[in-house]
Amino acid sequence: INNNLLNVWNTNNLNLMNNTSIKSFTLNFGPQHPASHGVLRLILQLNGELIEKADCHIGFLHRGTEKLIENRNYLQSLPYLDRLDYVSMMSQEHSYVLAIESLLQSDHYSSPYSQIRVIFDELTRLLNHYLGIATHSLDIGSMSPAFWAFEEREKIMEFYERVSGARMHAAFFRPNTLDWSGINYQLFLDIIYFCRNSFKAITEIYTLLSSNKIWKLRLVNIGILTYKDCIKYGASGVMSRSSGIKHDLRFISSHCYSFYWFLKFNSFIGKRGDCFDRFIIRIREMYESINIITQTINNLITSINTTESIHN
Repeated sequence: INNNLLNVWNTNNLNLMNNTSIKSFTLNFGPQHPASHGVLRLILQLNGELIEKADCHIGFLHRGTEKLIENRNYLQSLPYLDRLDYVSMMSQEHSYVLAIESLLQSDHYSSPYSQIRVIFDELTRLLNHYLGIATHSLDIGSMSPAFWAFEEREKIMEFYERVSGARMHAAFFRPNTLDWSGINYQLFLDIIYFCRNSFKAITEIYTLLSSNKIWKLRLVNIGILTYKDCIKYGASGVMSRSSGIKHDLRFISSHCYSFYWFLKFNSFIGKRGDCFDRFIIRIREMYESINIITQTINNLITSINTTESIHN
């Protein structure tokens, strides 16, 4: 009797399982979520821990910036650009003033202000990549790189403050010039000293993470973006270069901007287009940023000394 009851019970459970469909769980990620901090909203469809579908709602950051700029002149509109990407503030300013200079047909790529823009563009790239790698390492479970990276970020923000009075939203660039009030010889010396120490910090972060088995397990062959995907989604920067697309505006003469055309530096591409490739490219770009900053300051100081000697 017990065996018969057990067989009936197993048969009923089996039929119940066959007739039961598992419903995916829908999760609202952002814009109030701390990890999206107001710039993005994702509606995720989950099957356990697997994301089956993501419906992306972008545009939470801008909040009508273009509309606000309509009633202001070029210079008054500049501070809004800092807020479009508050991890790459001066790079946003640079794109804006270049657009104005293009309209005015007043580009001067070899001028001193153009060289100083490059210095702060590359400091901003360091600021950006330090944050990206630091927060990524925290997500994976490694805490030390975050401390090292944020220490270096504080030094870069000090340079922002010295030239503009603000740690983040600098409003430093100007069409055909920049704010010269904080530019002096000591600033350049301090930036060179920072680059020497920052080189050590980048090496420490790279050595720690690249030799970490957990880091590699969670990055290698994860988040692969193919060559075709990059073209389809309009990916740029590190995302596209990690997939093997050789596209860097700094090397294209028809799109040449600022002082980059007169410098010697490298751009890097990946093979797999995964998270590990993007990590390696960011590290290499940080080393290259230090190279670009050092070159530019040497060129700038040499040209200033030459001009002074001619006048004397």
